Amino acid sequence: MADRPEVLRLYEKQKKQDHTPRDIEKQHALGKLTARERIDLLLDPGSFYEFDSFMEGAPLKFGKGDIQTKQSVITGTGKIHGKQIYLYSQDFTVEGGSVGEREARKICKIMDMAIQNGKPIIGLNDSAGARVREGVRNFAYWNIFNRNVVASGIIPQIFAIMGPCAGGAVYSPALGDFVFMVDKISGMFLTGPAVIKTVTSKEISKEELGGAKIHNDISGVSHFFVQTEKECLEKIKFLLDYLPSNWREKPPFIPSDDDPNRTDVRFYDIVPDDPKKLYDMHQTISLIVDEGKFLEVQARFAKNILIGFGRLAGYTIGIVANQPRFLGGCLDIHASDKSSRFIRFCDAFNIPLITLVDVPGYLPGKQQEYGGIIRHGAKMLYAYAEATVPKIVLILRKVYGGGIAGMCSSKERGADELLAWPGAEIATLGAEGAVDLFYGEEIRSAPNPEMRRNELIQEFREKVASPYTVSATGRIERIIDPQETRKELVQALLRNLDKKESPPQKKHGIIPV
Repeated sequence: MADRPEVLRLYEKQKKQDHTPRDIEKQHALGKLTARERIDLLLDPGSFYEFDSFMEGAPLKFGKGDIQTKQSVITGTGKIHGKQIYLYSQDFTVEGGSVGEREARKICKIMDMAIQNGKPIIGLNDSAGARVREGVRNFAYWNIFNRNVVASGIIPQIFAIMGPCAGGAVYSPALGDFVFMVDKISGMFLTGPAVIKTVTSKEISKEELGGAKIHNDISGVSHFFVQTEKECLEKIKFLLDYLPSNWREKPPFIPSDDDPNRTDVRFYDIVPDDPKKLYDMHQTISLIVDEGKFLEVQARFAKNILIGFGRLAGYTIGIVANQPRFLGGCLDIHASDKSSRFIRFCDAFNIPLITLVDVPGYLPGKQQEYGGIIRHGAKMLYAYAEATVPKIVLILRKVYGGGIAGMCSSKERGADELLAWPGAEIATLGAEGAVDLFYGEEIRSAPNPEMRRNELIQEFREKVASPYTVSATGRIERIIDPQETRKELVQALLRNLDKKESPPQKKHGIIPV
């Protein structure tokens, strides 16, 4: 009996020697870290506890090679900034990180533990996909997808793509909440370049097919674009600081020295009076949130709308804002998908929503109509209507037509408090369009058509679109001095933090996906 603890320690040491020096050298040459190096950088020092470290790969049934005594995935629990999380880290040096029956069981187990304990799950993905040599036995892989669906809305699911992620391996991250990709290292594709060449005879590189830039700029599959793996792991920590561990908890409160009553005259100069002039909504957001810190999500995709996390008086908030710098801030198919998904995430995890509005409406055109803008745009209406978290809306400059519904810019759409700047315009049609529609003939026959048109435009703005006119109907709580924007939003948030709303009982709604 006396020698058995020594045998155990020797066995543990052998099992944790996952990589030969050559394996490590190969990973580092690709700009990649090993599975354990990633864990060490992500977690608080000394907090990692590994599960199933003695499990071995399934016996070889087909193909070449020795029986694999190492596993292509490491699983366990640890802490990030003191918050407990569960995670798995795939090891590309072991059979390309492929997932067989036993690896799938390990991942499912750790996901079950995360769900049962109400803690976030983090997947560090570096996998070639399902293990081909195991045949139908590796269909256990699909159980991972079922866990993703069960975990959805219960705990945050965060995935970092740390290498090639092909075939079925892409579905688990796609079913999660946030995907991180590393430039020139990450790859996601259902059918890789070799398959495309076989089927179509066309050659395409991994980067062009499914690299980090493609999925951040074009497809919208990824939420965060980073340059290195170390930056990726640091950004995951930063994201977690904004999120609760599960749907029953409130988001973390982090006290701030930034005065909640702070005023700023720079608000006067950021937004031009002319509704056609462009400006950067980032500047407005930075003056509103605590210490100017805004964690933007999907920053490179659908740039005509901004989404992300910030804080007001220490409380985590989700921000949805039109971005006039791109497409004039119009809503389109991609912006609708991007924002509605984010709104639903915030609602699932008790994160209040601050919506900053400056929108001319939905982007017109045949391409948008053929692409289903009606269906995609309806997702925003659904997401806002479904959300029971506090919804504070501020109209900065204009909101016209369908943009009123899309950006939750009315009491009928469920805004808990609707605020507006004095120069804001709120109407089903912009002043110029309305005047041209109703008074076109009168303008053309006037002695001075341009002067008459300008008079009518001004009259429409004062009598129909003015926030004072809309406020008279009880649809706007307050018209605020722009320099007091932060103060007013903080107060509105604090008034609504204890909001309780119970939707009708049902199995689930049918969102227009």
